[in-house]
Amino acid sequence: MLTILGFAMIATFLVLIMLKKMSPISALVLIPALFCVFVGKGAELGDYVIDGVTGLAPTAAMLMFAIVYFGVMIDVGLFDPIVRGILGFCKADPMRIVVGTAVLAAIVSLDGDGSTTFMITVSAMYPLYKRLRMSLVVMTGVAAMANGVMNTLPWGGPTARAATALKVDAGDIFVPMIPALAMGLVFVLALAYVLGRRERRRLGVLTLDEALVEETETVLVGAGAGAVAGAGAGTRSSGGAGSGTDASRAEPAPGGDGFQGLDPHRPTLRPRLYWFNALLTVGLLTAMIMELLPIPVLFLLGAALALAVNFPHMPDQKARIAAHAENVLNVSGMVFAAAVFTGVLQGTGMVDHMADWLVGNIPDGMGPHMALVTGVLSIPLTYFMSNDGFYFGILPVLAEAGQAHGVSSLEIARASIVGQPLHMSSPLVPAVYVLVGMAKVEFGDHTRFVVKWAALTSLVVLGAGLVFGAV
Repeated sequence: MLTILGFAMIATFLVLIMLKKMSPISALVLIPALFCVFVGKGAELGDYVIDGVTGLAPTAAMLMFAIVYFGVMIDVGLFDPIVRGILGFCKADPMRIVVGTAVLAAIVSLDGDGSTTFMITVSAMYPLYKRLRMSLVVMTGVAAMANGVMNTLPWGGPTARAATALKVDAGDIFVPMIPALAMGLVFVLALAYVLGRRERRRLGVLTLDEALVEETETVLVGAGAGAVAGAGAGTRSSGGAGSGTDASRAEPAPGGDGFQGLDPHRPTLRPRLYWFNALLTVGLLTAMIMELLPIPVLFLLGAALALAVNFPHMPDQKARIAAHAENVLNVSGMVFAAAVFTGVLQGTGMVDHMADWLVGNIPDGMGPHMALVTGVLSIPLTYFMSNDGFYFGILPVLAEAGQAHGVSSLEIARASIVGQPLHMSSPLVPAVYVLVGMAKVEFGDHTRFVVKWAALTSLVVLGAGLVFGAV
């Protein structure tokens, strides 16, 4: 019964947010609360929620101060050279912009933190997408998939968890998977090229001067196909494919929200402190990778120092905090709402029953192919549950079943990381709310667009792993 209710709860949540019948925060709170009553454990809802909040509180704190820190770095102009460099490469060509998004997300993902990756990527690319009226779900989808492939780095989380759970070396998991993961990244870049070509056909190629004229237009996120309202009116098309579409001109964005992120004359710029801010950021990321202090503490100290040095006057500090308060509230609120969902899933035992049902229904004949089974299961399971739940709860059971049929724990561990491209868009991953929040994209739109492509990316990694003999 708990198995059925668990799957029903997840399905209900996904359907409601994808159909936009409920906001993600409301769905994350109300749906698990309702199913908790159905399970007959409504009286224990408070304990489940507190347990979930306690587990996610450090993540929420990290995101709050990380948003403030990187928001200040954007304000003072730390990332302006990166944006100018990407702008020079992209030349207002939608295809190049989408490919550039994938490349940037993959490079920044080397720090091992998804939230950092999304904040930097969106900060750099959002103004370009807004200016050219490109589909923002293409940006969020490509960034999430690129980060998902790179999330398998030994210091990124999943690989370390798999190594810990199965008592094997993280390097022995990761190194043989490098060719397969490289194929996954190549697939993401190829997909970005295809999606970029589609955007180019729809919008055409503008010169930078023409793009400046279009700057006051606002992008309305389309449905899963990536359609954008207002794409047809006034667009200069190189091939004519994007002109004359049935779309109306959008209203100007309030406050000129077209390209504020790159305003070269904004009063918050601190060019004399550029190298201080760059060294502070490098030092912060280095300390995070070396685990000198807990990540929430590092970002708390970093945000306080960045504010104090760049904005020594109290009114200026208050203004910067207020400027980023909306993002902080949206993301931290979503994380605490997700704590209700995870708390009920785990507290009621639904997640355990679901995992046991899936493992128990593996046919005996699949025993010698447990690595393949693990890879296939990792795609939906890491989407519907946390990495901790999958790697510490389910992976040991799969590894034990594999060992009984002569499949090594290393093969099982390698197969377990192939689901990460889809995992990074899971509603249980706090970083995805940073991505959609900063990009001003509805979570349901992002989900509807990215799920099929991310699942396909995971299958490409799994297939490559089989071909190269890593799995």
